[in-house]
Amino acid sequence: MFYNSTRNSNIKVSSAEAIIKGLSDEGGLFVPEILPRLTDSDMKYLGRMNYRERAHLILKKFLTDFKDDELKTAVESAYGDNFAVEGTTELSKLYPDCYILELFHGPTCAFKDMALQLLPHLMTLSAKKTEAVKGKQIAILTATSGDTGKAALEGFKDVENTSVTVFYPEDGVSEMQKRQMTTQEGANVRVCAVKGNFDDCQNGVKEAFTDSDLIAELAEKDMVFSSANSINWGRLVPQIIYYVSAYAELLEAGEIEAGEKVNICVPTGNFGNILAAYYAKQMGLPINKLICASNSNNVLTDVIKTGVYDRNRELILTASPSMDILISSNFERLLYHLSGNDDTTINELFADLKSKGKYTLSAEIREKLSENFYGAWCDEAQTAQTIKAVFDEYSYLLDPHTAVAYKIYTEYKKESGDNSKTIITATASPYKFCAAVYRALGETPEADEFLTARKLEELTNTEIPAPLAKTQSLPVRFTDSVEKSEIKKAVSDIIKTL
Repeated sequence: MFYNSTRNSNIKVSSAEAIIKGLSDEGGLFVPEILPRLTDSDMKYLGRMNYRERAHLILKKFLTDFKDDELKTAVESAYGDNFAVEGTTELSKLYPDCYILELFHGPTCAFKDMALQLLPHLMTLSAKKTEAVKGKQIAILTATSGDTGKAALEGFKDVENTSVTVFYPEDGVSEMQKRQMTTQEGANVRVCAVKGNFDDCQNGVKEAFTDSDLIAELAEKDMVFSSANSINWGRLVPQIIYYVSAYAELLEAGEIEAGEKVNICVPTGNFGNILAAYYAKQMGLPINKLICASNSNNVLTDVIKTGVYDRNRELILTASPSMDILISSNFERLLYHLSGNDDTTINELFADLKSKGKYTLSAEIREKLSENFYGAWCDEAQTAQTIKAVFDEYSYLLDPHTAVAYKIYTEYKKESGDNSKTIITATASPYKFCAAVYRALGETPEADEFLTARKLEELTNTEIPAPLAKTQSLPVRFTDSVEKSEIKKAVSDIIKTL
C-alpha cells in the first residue's frame, strides 16, 4: 500500500513516510493509492471480534509496511484501561432506528482520543522505518478548534523523541476545553492561544510546515516537523475503525441483518470524521447516506447543495466550537477521490480558494458528492432546543455538536422519507460544554465552570467524567497568546527551547 499526494499524484510514499511527514512538501494531503476492501470473510467474523481485533484488521489493510506484531502491540497499548468503557466505544439506542455512537470515553472525553491514543505508537514506529528521520526528534505542530489539542497533548506527553505544540483560538473554545489544554502535564508539551479563529491557527500551522527558515532551524537541531491534525493520515485511518466496529456490533446484536445499509450522521467541521465513514463505505461497509451536519458555519452544507465552496463569510462563534471552521482541510481528500485522483483539478480548485476564497465544482464531481452525502445545518437556537428535547424525551444528554447532528438527522429523515437505521456519532462529553448544555436545559450557568458542572449533575442525574473533574485541581501552566501573524515567530521561539 502506497500513498499519493492530492496535489501531485506522482508522489508515492509508504504509510510510515506519510505518517511522519504529515503533509506533502507541496502542501498536498496523503491518500491511499488504492482503497482496500473488506472481504466476505472479514464481515463474517467482525461481530465476534472485540474493538482491538477490529482495529488490527483495518490497520493492517492500510499500513502494510508495519509488522503484524507491531500493529497488535500498538492497538493493545492504545485501547485499554485509558478508556472508561470496556468496549472502547459504546452504542446507545434512542429508538428502533436511531443509535448514538459514543466516542467520548477516552482520557480527554472527545472522539479525537480514538485516533490520538494510537497515533503516538504509529509515529514512533514510523520514525524507525523512515531512513530520513531515524534518530531525529519529531516536532509536532497542531491547530485545534478545541478537542484535537487536548487529545494530542495527552497522547504525546512525555513520548520519547517528540515534542508537541498546540495553537488554539483564544476565544473560540469552551472554558473546559481551555482548562484541559492550559493545565496539561508533560515535559515535552507547549500550548499557545491565538488572537484569531481556528482557520487562522490552521493556516499558520500549515504555513510553518512548508516554511524554509523554520525547516532549516529544525534541521540544525536534528529535528523534523509532523502533525497530529487530521491532515495526518495516521490520525485519519484509526477513525475508519469505529464505523466498522459499530456496524459489527449492530449485526452481532441482531439490530441489523447482514448487508443491511445504514446511514451515518456526523457533526462536521474539518471533515475528517465523516471522511473516515466515506472510506469505510468505499471499503464495502454497507452504508447508504452520509449525513453531513453543520452549525451556523455552513460552508459544507452549501458546497454539497450548490457545488460552490465559499469561505468569504464571517466565521461565527457557536456553542459547538469544534465545528467553527470555514476551511475544511479533509474535503480536499474527498475531492481528489471524486475527481478520479486528478491532481490538476485539485491544484486548480485550491488555487481558486487561496486567491478568490471560493471554488466551483464540476457537474461530475457535484453529482458524485450528492450521491454519497446529504448536507444541512442548524442555528444556535435549534441546537439548544434539540439538547432539551432529547433529554426531556429520552433522558439522554447531548453535547452541542452531537445535538447539531441529531437535529439534521431528523430533518433528513423527514425530507427524504428514508427510514434506514442511522448511527449518529457523539463526539464529546456534554460536560466539556457545561454552560451551553445547562443553559439549553433552561437554567442559568454559574460564572464558575465547575459549579455549573455540579448543578448539571444534579439536574440530569449524570456525572462529570473523572478526567474533566481532575482539571479543577491542576495549576494553569500555559498563558501565552499571540497575534495570528506571529504564529511563525512563536514556532521559531519554541524550536529554540527544544
